[in-house]
Amino acid sequence: MKFNETKIAGVFVIELEKHADERGWFARAWCREEFAVHGLPTDLAQTNLSHNTQRGTVRGMHFQTAPDAEAKLVRCVAGAVHDVALDLRPESPTFKQSIATELSAENCLAVFLPEGVAHGFQTLTDETTLFYQMSAPYAPESASGVRWDDAAFQIQWPIAEAIVCERDLSFPDFTE
Repeated sequence: MKFNETKIAGVFVIELEKHADERGWFARAWCREEFAVHGLPTDLAQTNLSHNTQRGTVRGMHFQTAPDAEAKLVRCVAGAVHDVALDLRPESPTFKQSIATELSAENCLAVFLPEGVAHGFQTLTDETTLFYQMSAPYAPESASGVRWDDAAFQIQWPIAEAIVCERDLSFPDFTE
């Protein structure tokens, strides 16, 4: 795996190192030792799938608060998404800044998000599935988020006609 640092400390875009032959290819998608070398969590508490039927669907921007904060490794295994990491750590020099990465079944990229970084995505194709690995189990009482279109963050989404659930629309305006 190749770990590519981003402008947001602790957020990595991870490329697979594919070993190909006439059958196809094989690649390691997660390795405790390689994550440890980069100072990333090596304990996995939960794995989730998110399937989205329609192009333009937005999920986010989600995170869990302390004491249940979680790090995430996110990969698209079907279709393609515009994936966004938003730094919500007040002490960070990139506080309120975001990065976006196209994740797709074709490019096999993954994004690692540390605790304190919110996550969201917009589907670029119909029938899109994301695979998440989490460092902490889901805790409903700690589930939180900020609005995907909050002007405080100026996130650029590729598809104007977004499909957004009521919960994600109901997050209040961000205040520091």
